[in-house]
Order: sequence, then C-alpha cells, then structure tokens
Amino acid sequence: MYQGTYQPPTRFSVFPPVIKNLLILNVLVFLAQIVPETNRILINWFGLWPLGGTPIIGLGEFWPWQLLSYGFLHGSPSHLLFNMFALWMFGVQIENTWGSQRFLVFYFACVIGAALIQMPVVTWDFLASGGDPRWWVPTIGASGGVFGILLAFGMMFPDQPIYLYFLFPIKAKWFVIGYGLIELFAGVSGSSSAVAHFAHLGGMLFGFLLIQYWRGKLPWKPQQRMYW
Repeated sequence: MYQGTYQPPTRFSVFPPVIKNLLILNVLVFLAQIVPETNRILINWFGLWPLGGTPIIGLGEFWPWQLLSYGFLHGSPSHLLFNMFALWMFGVQIENTWGSQRFLVFYFACVIGAALIQMPVVTWDFLASGGDPRWWVPTIGASGGVFGILLAFGMMFPDQPIYLYFLFPIKAKWFVIGYGLIELFAGVSGSSSAVAHFAHLGGMLFGFLLIQYWRGKLPWKPQQRMYW
C-alpha cells in the first residue's frame, strides 16, 4: 500500500538546478572532446560499446559505467546543441513540477534504460556483420534521456502546443506520438543507421514505465503516489 501523495514544489525557475548542472557538465565534456587525444580516451572508456564478441584492437570495450557515462558525450556541436536545447525546453516545466530529486532520478533512469535497449542492437549488428570493424562502434549522446523527458512532457502537458520550426503549432501529445512512430519506423527499417533510434525508444519506454510506477499504475506501488 502507498500512503499520501507527492507534493511538487511551487517555485518556478528558468534554469532549475539539475538542468543547469547537466548543461554545464555536457558542455565541459564536449570542450574536452575538442582535443583529439582526449576525445579518443573519453570515447574508448566512456562511450557505450557493444557487449560480447572480440573488441577491435585500438578501440574500446564495454564497461558497466558506460550505461550512464555515454550520455555525457556528443559527436558534434549540432548534436550537443540539439540535445541540450531539447533538455532545457521540455525539462524546465517537468523539473519545476516534480522537483529536482525526482527529475534527476527520472533522467538517469531514461539514460540507462536507453542504453539497455540500444546495447543488444549494436552487439547484434556487430555479430551479424561477421566481426566487421565498421560495426564495432560506440553509442554516445544524451538523446535517450532527452526522449524520456519528451515523453514525460507529452504525458503531463498533452494539450500544450509545440511549434514545429517555430511556426506550426501541434499539441504535445501528437508530437510525442508522431516522433515515437518515426523513431520506431526508422529503427526497424534501418534508415539513418548512424542514429541510435532504439536508444531513443528505450528512453521513452523506461520513462513511461517509471511514470506509471510513480502514479501507482503498476503492480508495485510507490510510498507516495504522484498526481497531476
């Protein structure tokens, strides 16, 4: 049995602490990645590498901490900018509503969940390629966590408009559903293979399950049920 209800904070911040610190950490890590030798070390040790098989000489291999650390690495300025802007745009209202502690747990759960879904996919691709070195590649980026935040935004604020290209309004619930279907199609069809579509879907899936747990919708009940 769960008792009581979750009481969200009432003070609104444009840069709440978790989002502010995530932005700072991601930017600092990317600045370190600008140095080629440092970037190689960071990718080898902290990118999410396939599990199983024989690592390619000179490249990385899987370690447990990579389930989280890969989410702080990015492949280009545009990759970093897109993820950090989406994290801020969709995450501000959520962190202000849930509180920083709950938001941090949710974000990291989505990052780890995305890794758990993505890792078997990249491992299978490598093994199916017959050990082709071109398929021994790491997954990097905060997109799994960002897609979990996007899912939460669509569930909490379903009718709030999102402006595509800053011009065309669409309700958040339809935006999230549409984006999820696009990611599913792209992942199954193999289009845009350089994009971790299943990591995005994994972040959304784990985010959905955690929200349902907090709302008391799963067989296991939280001590404090979350309402909105």
